Amino acid sequence: MNEQETATPEASSTTATSTQGPGPQGGLPSSQVVMEALRSVYDPELGINIVDLGLVYDVRVDDRGDVDIEYTLTTMGCPIGPLIEDQIRALVEQLPGVGEVRPEMVLRPAWSPEMMSDEAKAALGIF
Repeated sequence: MNEQETATPEASSTTATSTQGPGPQGGLPSSQVVMEALRSVYDPELGINIVDLGLVYDVRVDDRGDVDIEYTLTTMGCPIGPLIEDQIRALVEQLPGVGEVRPEMVLRPAWSPEMMSDEAKAALGIF
């Protein structure tokens, strides 16, 4: 896979790569577009989106528009994992130019509060 653009959200050490940005006629979405869309997926227990929580580790868009997303949960046994994955899939599938959406939950590296954006930390009272 060619990696032509890389973005690191302020919230975490997430690396997002894409083979192309969005084309003028609605070509493939960039990894940044996918990452922005993922800001609409909220952890129902915390009420904060998964990007600001630092749960999205990697977003890759290949040359067919297939999207691979690596994400984690705040705790290993968190029962909302399937809900989060369903929301990721449903939201990203709606983006123009997207083919198959393949979210994958990973447990390494383990999530920690340091991965949250400053806004998420403030919302939870963590300083």
